[in-house]
Amino acid sequence: MTIKINTMIAACILSYCTVSYANDDFNKAYQSFDEKEIKADIKTLSSDAFEGREPSGVGETLTTEMLIERFKSLGLSPGNGDKYTQAVPMVSITSKPETSLNIADLRFEFPKNFVATSRKTQKKIQLKNSELVFVGYGINAPEYQWNDYKNVDVKGKTVVVLVNDPGFATQDPKLFEGNTMTYYGRWIYKYEEAARQGAAGAIIVHETKPASYGWNVIESSWTGAQYHLPAKEVNEPAIDVEMWISIEKAKALFAKAGKDFTEMKKYALTKNFKATPLNLTASIRLKNEIKSSTSNNVIATLKGSEHPEEHVLYMGHWDHLGSYVDNDGKKVIYNGAHDNATGTAGLMHIAKAYQALGKAPKRSITFAAVTAEEQGRLGSRYFANHPTIPLKQIVGLINMDSLDVTGKKKDVTVVGYGKSELESYLSEAAKRQGRTLTAELTPERGYYYRSDHFSLAKKGVPALSAGGGSVWYDNTEKQIGKRVKADVAKCYHQACDEFNEAWGWQGLIAELQLFFETGYLLAETTEWPNWREGTEFKAYRDNMMK
Repeated sequence: MTIKINTMIAACILSYCTVSYANDDFNKAYQSFDEKEIKADIKTLSSDAFEGREPSGVGETLTTEMLIERFKSLGLSPGNGDKYTQAVPMVSITSKPETSLNIADLRFEFPKNFVATSRKTQKKIQLKNSELVFVGYGINAPEYQWNDYKNVDVKGKTVVVLVNDPGFATQDPKLFEGNTMTYYGRWIYKYEEAARQGAAGAIIVHETKPASYGWNVIESSWTGAQYHLPAKEVNEPAIDVEMWISIEKAKALFAKAGKDFTEMKKYALTKNFKATPLNLTASIRLKNEIKSSTSNNVIATLKGSEHPEEHVLYMGHWDHLGSYVDNDGKKVIYNGAHDNATGTAGLMHIAKAYQALGKAPKRSITFAAVTAEEQGRLGSRYFANHPTIPLKQIVGLINMDSLDVTGKKKDVTVVGYGKSELESYLSEAAKRQGRTLTAELTPERGYYYRSDHFSLAKKGVPALSAGGGSVWYDNTEKQIGKRVKADVAKCYHQACDEFNEAWGWQGLIAELQLFFETGYLLAETTEWPNWREGTEFKAYRDNMMK
């Protein structure tokens, strides 16, 4: 993809760079990232004492206190009026099956091959002999002339849905966005659309490749407390029971219905697809433990020296999955060192670099450490609904979720490459490190829709998600990557995501320097970068800025 850079932005960047590269204060701040101090903060945040940084628990208290203390010591002002915190109301629901999932004589084992949850605030909820209907990918997308729910009534029924979208399944660039996952491929959309269609339940068929993660992630992410925003914040219907089943069980289910799963998948990709009753029913009964709670975003601001009302926003989620007691009575802690103690520490150390400048940049710099990303971006969604800064005054957002620890790179991977003019600033900052921007290698995983920046992008705020790369800086960094890359991937949302002295620390520091300079470039210009033409968020930004 060829990206056309706005000439006014390019000129501004180039004129700024002649100043910044000769600026001793900037160079001092750029070199201020201290490996020893960064390691210490990540190690602390991911220690057992923080108990996996679960929202509303002891881990939240320790984490938010650490963030507030650090921001105060750096001279940052409260970012929410006179407070450093923004209270986020939440409802936690722990769904425990009182019965297994019952479909004919199939045997399902929780959580080995099925999981079931509910986001409805009812102590007991059930499906009783709910008719099963296969609805293909469960997508209703007029802009793609695609409607899997056409001419079918699923009210009170349970839909069976494939994961991802038809573009990925066919690799046809003319279908949806080809290999690049759209929001229609995300699991949350599947449940939302099923609810809009009046379904009582939904079963998503898990497959590792189109989901982009294994069944182990389903087990770890869907078997404990699930956090939600209160219904009045969401303002959308919800189905009674949300379920996943393994591919093996899906094949058995279709066989029991007299259907071949592989053939039905192929049928779901055709224009003449029609939702198909499976002539089976599903029953399950859940007991919900419901708790209302409050978690907190932590927000702090370095006021701009000339345009304090205009803000460059750095964001990263401080939470992780918490802990649980296994069947042997052992406490298992999901320490979340990579995801996202790295980004949380990164917020503090980028703030430290700005403090080292001596003089604040022209625009304000705001840091938002948000809660409950792992539970569906709840903190950032609440911030987007109740912004402490008017959204039209946010120049751009730089999100930091799981910094690169696999060694220093020659390139920079941009998730959602080509979406916004923020990439022009990132590209200029990357030049100092001799790096170039590249598109993500796995757009089919839909990462752009899976982290906190998406909450504000949906509202129109230009948002950047970038980091890592695919070409190591030299052989030494490549060897680091070979040593740690597989472990990092294997430990995603697992208890083994722990601090590792052998990580590629020079790559992480380079990434923080890159994000620091990108934000500084934004803060020193008077330009307002936008989404690029054809991007799904541009109309929202244009209307916002009128």
